[in-house]
Amino acid sequence: MKPITQENARVGFVGIGYMGRPIARRLLESGFKLTAYDRDHSKAEELIQYGGTVAHSVSELASSCNVVMSCLPNDEVVLKIYQGPEGVFANAHPNSFVIDMSTVYPETAQQLSRLASERGINGLDVTISGSTPVAEKGLLTLFGGGDKECFDATESIFRVIARKYFYLGPSGSGATMKLVVNALLGIGMQAIAEAVALGEKAGLDRNRLLNVLSETAVVAPAHAGKLERAINSDYSPQFPIRLMNKDFGLILNLAAAVGARMPAAAAALEVNARQSEQGEEQDFSAVILQMEQQAHLAYAEKGQARAGVAGAQK
Repeated sequence: MKPITQENARVGFVGIGYMGRPIARRLLESGFKLTAYDRDHSKAEELIQYGGTVAHSVSELASSCNVVMSCLPNDEVVLKIYQGPEGVFANAHPNSFVIDMSTVYPETAQQLSRLASERGINGLDVTISGSTPVAEKGLLTLFGGGDKECFDATESIFRVIARKYFYLGPSGSGATMKLVVNALLGIGMQAIAEAVALGEKAGLDRNRLLNVLSETAVVAPAHAGKLERAINSDYSPQFPIRLMNKDFGLILNLAAAVGARMPAAAAALEVNARQSEQGEEQDFSAVILQMEQQAHLAYAEKGQARAGVAGAQK
């Protein structure tokens, strides 16, 4: 199998969102020829300044490229992009490569792999660990599922966008590993949010609390930056809470399917969902706000109860 290089690759990228945009930009800046498609054409057009071109349909993109990459919000959108007469598989050339980087259910990744194989296309699920700033610096971590020879053949792409990349096994393995990692990411953020609320209610200065926590060994690098932003009440989305909420659903579905108990994940989903339902586009670290609000509410209710008892005693 001939390796992909900057010289022989014509990359098509579908989904120019929070992660897709910086990944596509890095590929362009490293010398790859890239055509972009997004339902919002203005997002794809932002890449023209970096040397990219814009496709006006998925079929146009797939028919003009020998590597199709995608980074999309959910399983439904992924399947819609790849299936049907106007989809990627109906229009991609045999022996081309498809690399889906979306966070989807492992069965969806396996379904894409089967459809690719039927068309003589090389399909990979290569999922992403890292936020938007990490993607901008080309320091992502990638988890690959699919044929090992295909994964090795596309290594030149991974080197440009990632600090580390791992082959996990057959199709669906990359998707599974991403859910494992995001379980830790989301549950860890929930634990931090509860600890912050506890420290505040116990009388610690909020800024000092957040600063010190970010320097401790128990806080992972992925969470430390969130604490620094929380000091300034900056919850602008690097990884939107609606996507973390969606991922928790996938995680718990997988847990139910394989018989794994995940009570902490179920509790974290509840808090994520409550904050996500507020409608504002926020980072998943906004669960800190949710736990702070719950702590303040509990304290106020306790004060009202005390006042009621005192009044009755009079």
